[in-house]
Amino acid sequence: MKGTKKDSENLLWTAIIDSAPPTRTLSKILRKNYIKLWWKPNEMRGFVWLDKPVNTGSDEGLLPPVKISSDTSRFPYTNRQGDRSAIRISRIVSEAFKLGLKDVRWFVMGDDDTFFVADNLVRVLSKYDHNQFYYIGSVSESHLQNIYFSYGMAYGGGGFAISYPLAKALVDMQDSCIERYPELYGSDDRMQACMAELGVPLTKEAGFHQFDVYGNPFGLLAAHPVTPLVTMHHLDVIEPIFPMVSTQVEAVEHLTMPMELDSAALMQQSICYNKEKNWTVSISWGYAVQIQKGTITPKEMERPLSTFINWYKKADYTGFPFNTRPISRNPCNNPLIFYMDKARYDSSTNKTVSEYVLHEVSHRLCRWKRTEKVDVDRVEVYKRPDPHMWNKSPRRNCCRILPAEQSRSMLVDVGPCSEGEYSGL
Repeated sequence: MKGTKKDSENLLWTAIIDSAPPTRTLSKILRKNYIKLWWKPNEMRGFVWLDKPVNTGSDEGLLPPVKISSDTSRFPYTNRQGDRSAIRISRIVSEAFKLGLKDVRWFVMGDDDTFFVADNLVRVLSKYDHNQFYYIGSVSESHLQNIYFSYGMAYGGGGFAISYPLAKALVDMQDSCIERYPELYGSDDRMQACMAELGVPLTKEAGFHQFDVYGNPFGLLAAHPVTPLVTMHHLDVIEPIFPMVSTQVEAVEHLTMPMELDSAALMQQSICYNKEKNWTVSISWGYAVQIQKGTITPKEMERPLSTFINWYKKADYTGFPFNTRPISRNPCNNPLIFYMDKARYDSSTNKTVSEYVLHEVSHRLCRWKRTEKVDVDRVEVYKRPDPHMWNKSPRRNCCRILPAEQSRSMLVDVGPCSEGEYSGL
């Protein structure tokens, strides 16, 4: 189920492009392609905020309308490593409030390279009373980033939401607040400083992803927390989330296929076992399947595989604020990875059918005899859409391996766990 048009209209989206010289048109800005993948012009209200006017060209009507943020040269800025545009960006929620738009419940902010799963954002915010003060987002994937800035700060690239009455209170004090913190680096730590003065803590939602990592994000996505996937940031920094395409824009566009079918379940992990063959199977719905020889406990499988490195590249695994699972030096002990190739809805069964194809790189270096290897090339997953899954207490879905008529294929059913069912060994 998608969020209704009215639900989306209750949010005021603000996407940020830090700088746009007059000679540069919005249609030539590469990152606008990310916005076009999630922005729904007839269902959403929001703006792209720039520091200078641009010609929107042929993309007018496909992107949020442009607003020009106010001059902030009067505010002091003393951080030698940063850029004073941080002050301009930090005031955009206040400037959006001053537009006086009706029926706004939440102000949602993200960068131009932030991809939103809009229906899941609506699901997350619907848990909270928009008439109260709420500052909602998440922290960095880098422990060192959180130490340098704050574990109480919503990272702007990962996106955050501020309730209407909190935005109103912010407007009344933000300028004087900004003047008290000339030494701060960015816009999001200025925002958090003002939240601290207002006495409002960060309400953490783990589905907002800053992605302060380098390399392959597979480990993070394939072991996504049991919470809706809301955002992904730094898409131009990490490798394409689907390695069989050449660009990140193509990869994210590929992800919209399952997203349109069952956004609530996107990236949600299920763990089950083929006891006869002694395989561990992990389904990250709409994204990837892992099959690994041997019995790996759910306690281990729900930890992200270390396919990525820290934002501070010299940091080791202790540089993350979460547990990770190491990649084995023996390639035969690492999982085979199958990436989502196609997905469709089968009206006769009221289930989605998603197909996952073996990524050859994941097993090319294994020298085990063929009889000892996983003899699967393709995985087909059946799942009934469950738009209300997040109205219940959070729990992973269960998966069940089904009989397969074709050789080298695996069939799996995914759905809510029945009474007494669990990921048993």
